[in-house]
Amino acid sequence: MLLPVNATLGVVLAVLLIAAVTVTAVARLGHARQIAVAGLRAAAQLAAVSSLIGWVVGALPWLLCFLVLMFAVAVRTAGRRITGNHTWWWAAVPIAAGVVPVVVLLLLTGLLPPRGLTLIPVAGILIGGALTATVLGGRRALDELETRHGEVEAGLALGLLDRDARMEVARPAAADAQLPGLDQTRTVGLVTLPGAFVGMLLGGASPVQAGAVQLFVLVALMAVQAVAVSVVLELVARGRIHRVPLTAAEGE
Repeated sequence: MLLPVNATLGVVLAVLLIAAVTVTAVARLGHARQIAVAGLRAAAQLAAVSSLIGWVVGALPWLLCFLVLMFAVAVRTAGRRITGNHTWWWAAVPIAAGVVPVVVLLLLTGLLPPRGLTLIPVAGILIGGALTATVLGGRRALDELETRHGEVEAGLALGLLDRDARMEVARPAAADAQLPGLDQTRTVGLVTLPGAFVGMLLGGASPVQAGAVQLFVLVALMAVQAVAVSVVLELVARGRIHRVPLTAAEGE
């Protein structure tokens, strides 16, 4: 049975959001305001998308514009999370490198019909997975380079190239970005029943069909995230993505 859209649902959502903000504030985790803003933004954005989705999926130009918007927002979000300077736009490379080949493969094989009602959710799931992997991989790599800067200098002293010295330090930390997706895949059906599986069941699909779709989503996500982490790590190692303040970078 689907959730009823009524006042009770609104009240429960408000209570849960307030609880999340309150616990974060009391525990001094530092993201209370961001949680509140994220919850309110999600409500506004989903309301807008819900009202427009029928119009968007019916026209190819608007469908493509919506997909481009999804990608642009993901790039901006990932870039701002990783770095606060002009290098944020490089986040487009790992996200595109992970998502585009998978979507093209699915379209060419006919597994993904080129219709809005199927293309938008699948692309959204894959872009979201690439976004998460890019943010985690990029942040972990840059954090490790800052913490272990002396080891990078030691590598350079031994004759390693800049890229190689940074790669040796940052690779193990960046690789951890794959762990959430890996753990979700390993425990699916035993610990959690992810959204695609539950959504298919609620939509009337058989358990076998729902399981097949969920397996496809999880495997595709692992492929997308593996590529995204590898590419963002390479960009960090080559200095394309860095944390040099914007004013300092302009003065160099």
